[in-house]
Parts: sequence; C-alpha cells; structure tokens
Amino acid sequence: MGTTIIGLVFMGATLVQVLFWLLLFSRLGRYAEPVNLEPEQPQTELPPVSIIICGCNEADNLSKFLDRFLSQDYPFFEVIVVNDNSVDNSEKILLEFKKKYSILRPVTIKEQHPPGKKYALQVGIAAAKYDLLLLSDADCYPSSPHWIRFMQSTIKNDVLIGLGYSPFEYRHGLLNRFIRFEAIYTAIQYFSFSIVGMPYMGVGRNLIYAKSLYQRQQGFSAHLDIASGDDDLFVNAAANGRNTAVMLAAESFVFSIPKTTWGGYYHQKSRHLTTGTRYKPVHQLYLGLLSASHFLHYTAGLAWGVATGQWSMILVFYLARATVVATVSRPILS
Repeated sequence: MGTTIIGLVFMGATLVQVLFWLLLFSRLGRYAEPVNLEPEQPQTELPPVSIIICGCNEADNLSKFLDRFLSQDYPFFEVIVVNDNSVDNSEKILLEFKKKYSILRPVTIKEQHPPGKKYALQVGIAAAKYDLLLLSDADCYPSSPHWIRFMQSTIKNDVLIGLGYSPFEYRHGLLNRFIRFEAIYTAIQYFSFSIVGMPYMGVGRNLIYAKSLYQRQQGFSAHLDIASGDDDLFVNAAANGRNTAVMLAAESFVFSIPKTTWGGYYHQKSRHLTTGTRYKPVHQLYLGLLSASHFLHYTAGLAWGVATGQWSMILVFYLARATVVATVSRPILS
C-alpha cells in the first residue's frame, strides 16, 4: 500500500510538472518572437524617464558601469544614483561623472535606516522629476544603449508596470552555473504567469513603473517591516493582468554581477525567500504546487525505485518530463 501511494505521488507530480510546462511556460516561447523588434516611436513622442540606481560602497561598480546608464540613446531622461551611507569613494566618483553628464543627479544618504534598499529607493523616487521610474542596481549594466527605449515602450494605455529580464554574467564554476540557471527559471515563471494575466513579481534590477502607481500604493508601506520586497512585493500588490506587460527583447536586458561564494549567494537568497509568504494567496498556491511537484518528481521517483525496483518505468517518466522541458525551453532560450 505504501509503495502504491509513493508511485501515485511520483506520477502525479510528474503530470503536474508536464502540465505547467505545456500549458503555461510554453506561452512564453510563443510570445517571445514579436517583441524582439525595436519600438518604432518618434523621438518627440517619447516620455521622459527617471532611472533610479541605489548603491552602498559600490565605487568599483559605479566606475565600470555607470556610463552605460548615462550614455543611453534616449532624448529625455535623468539618472538618480542614491549613494546609501557609502564609506568608499562612491561620492567622489559620482562627482566626477557629474562633470561630464548633466543628467546625473547624485543623492547622498548619511543617516542610518533599517536594513535593505527600500529607504534608499524611497529617497530616489521622491527625488525623481518624471513619472516613469526605471530601476536598476549599481552592480548592473544595460545590454544596449536602447535599454530605456525598450523598457518604456511597455508603458502605454492601461499598462503601468513593465517587467524586464536581468541575467547574471558568465563566470567559471558550478556556483555561477547554478545562479544563471536559477535566474532563467525564475524569469520563465514570472514572465509566463504575467503573460496569462497573473503577474506576481518583478526583479528590481530591471523594472519600470509609473510613479503615480507607486503613490497610489503608498509606496512600500505594506512591507516596510522586512528588508527585501522592494521589487517583488510591490509588483505582487500593484500588478494585475491589465496593468502589467513584459519586455523580452535582448536589447532590454540588464546584466548583473553574480555572487562568487556560496555564502554570499545564500545570504542574498535567504533575504529574498522571506517575501514569498507575503504573496497573494492564489500566487502562493500555484507557486507552492509548482515547487512541490518539482521536488516530489525526483524524490518520490527515487523512493519508489528503491522500494519496487521499477527503474525502467521511472526512467520513462523522467525522460518524458525532460523531453517536454527541453522542447518548451528551446524557443524561450533561443
């Protein structure tokens, strides 16, 4: 009886996985092709954009990457860099950039505040002159000089939130492979859910929304008690199927510098995991089902194999699921 239950759990989990990939994630592959065209919008009609970048002790990254934000091919924009209690040369570097780029607006925070980026981001948003807020981080850089143009093109009619993609740079080693895989898999999930009208998160390294929406949501007041959530919890609360769009063009990507130690990765990931319990119940339900099915597909299969020796049948289920994943992933990753 026990082995029968384990077998049914394994087959059920595999079925759930296959259905997620065939019915939900496959839509992302079909959706990806038409957005790879550069938005054809006259320069005079482009709305102004406020780029907001927060950083603490990011002098090296500001030196490397800030000019890629400042030299965007876009007629009307400003770049607000919130220098959050840095003790390195960040302020000096910002002043040097300011001499060359009048659109740069450094904002310095010197008072202590609760951990996390929310306070600094609030300061940056308050300083923004324009309604469109395009967010990133100091350890990131846009993949092309047309990043602003692509991201702002998502905001039209009733759409007030645009979700972008932020892959991690390639490095050698297992940790980097895992980080890049996880970023891709997470993006497949939140893009796919958004496409079917259930947006539940965004990534603050590449995210655009209207300041007016931020004000209507009273900013981050609903989750100020936790350090993270300035991106995913805000989107989870403010987004719906009508006011959210995705941007998948390669020119809109923002690359991020990955962690290089497992300890650094764990610290970063543990902070983000605290936000999942604050998602809307329907999102928790679907994401919980997806996560559980993924875990049980492997563990229940192994347990059933050990108990019964039905390895041939188990291999068929594993291969079937892997074939579906590979087939659906190909157009998404191409």
